[in-house]
Amino acid sequence: MFRFVPSLASAILVYGVATLFLAMAAWRVVLIILSRRPPSRVADPAVWPRYTIVAALHDEVEVVGQLIENLSQIDYPPDRLQGLLVLEAHDHATIAAALSAPRPDWLEVFIAPPGAPQTKPRALNCALDRATGDLLTVYDAEDDPDPLQLREAAVCFAQDRTDRLACLQAPLRIRRKHRGPSSSPFLDRQFAAEYAALFEVLIPGMARLGLPFPLGGTSNHFRVDVLRRIGGWDAFNVTEDADLGFRLWRNGWRQGVITRPTWETPPGDLDNWLPQRTRWLKGYMQTFGVHTRRAWRLGPAGLFSLFVSLGAGLASAAIHGPSLAWFAASVSVAAMAGLPPQMPLLAPVVCIIGALSAWTACSVGARRAGIDYRPTDMLAAPAYWSLLSLAFLHAAWRVVSEPFLWNKTPHRADAPPKTAAVVAFKNEALDVEAAVRLSAPHVATFESRS
Repeated sequence: MFRFVPSLASAILVYGVATLFLAMAAWRVVLIILSRRPPSRVADPAVWPRYTIVAALHDEVEVVGQLIENLSQIDYPPDRLQGLLVLEAHDHATIAAALSAPRPDWLEVFIAPPGAPQTKPRALNCALDRATGDLLTVYDAEDDPDPLQLREAAVCFAQDRTDRLACLQAPLRIRRKHRGPSSSPFLDRQFAAEYAALFEVLIPGMARLGLPFPLGGTSNHFRVDVLRRIGGWDAFNVTEDADLGFRLWRNGWRQGVITRPTWETPPGDLDNWLPQRTRWLKGYMQTFGVHTRRAWRLGPAGLFSLFVSLGAGLASAAIHGPSLAWFAASVSVAAMAGLPPQMPLLAPVVCIIGALSAWTACSVGARRAGIDYRPTDMLAAPAYWSLLSLAFLHAAWRVVSEPFLWNKTPHRADAPPKTAAVVAFKNEALDVEAAVRLSAPHVATFESRS
């Protein structure tokens, strides 16, 4: 008969957490070593493939003009481009702002047909039905992609000799040109370092090993035929990008990385950061649950990758705060009592090794991304990691109570617009040319409700 022994349970818990921290530290070191940048690809294809650019927007009146301006800078043959700004029919303000902004001929406003759930992946699926490109990329409202990113992706696809490359991930880099009212220097800097470690070190290392990885929500470049074959995005998953990376692998396709980045602004203060991170962790829980339900379909390599990316991310978020609180409390109480801390020697060793590996990944990633990572950022990192535990608790509750609710991150213009075309409208009717310029078959239905 099994008997619960508190001391034994505590020891198992402590050593289990220690083993997880050490394993992830060793894994980061492996990825740091393997994540060197690939040689640049310069050979152009004989004929540039047709490319579809999709941006799903909702309540983005403040940044839609900035996005249009950024997309207009893309260096790709215009006659080979199709651009779709996917908007919801009830979002009058963003529609009006998009129609008012000067747009290149290849960029059109597309109104998604009414339906549910009203999420980004559903909007992307609506755009996929209309896409005419051989390749397709997704951008977010605040994105500023490198003008040559599409060319690099097209060359990379053209050089693939396996015919199994289905997706390329561009690195996402964080910058804030102008400090706004919602900015937070602490969160902004930690968020930028976190992105640098992920997109400059961890994901390239996994790609080098030929492993699947969770995609970022933007700057993914896909083969359109493959996307359609696997059914597009999961409209009910709030991190449809993470799910899609493993779904591609499960269906026999592989992923890669390119080097031309996309710049984004950080989410800002805790009021914006926490809902965004809660949604991400909730989506990771959904994705982890979906792909472990029939784990054998991923195969050993895919299952390993799922556990060291999403699984370890969830576990780390859950234990960072409690582990650091326990460590700090043990040291503080012992110091006040004038006694040595009553903890296994393994605990501080594991904390130090784990922190060193995380700092190294951030430092290497930041250097590659061209951002500043200071000793003060390293010292402040444990406080940031502890906030992940708060987001984890929110996510665990939300995945049960509101599994499909999309917590949208508000976006602010990163710089004053160069044109005066972006105007805030308050539910005004569209201009008289709207019926011609909108590109959805149900525009008449929309106009009748305006």
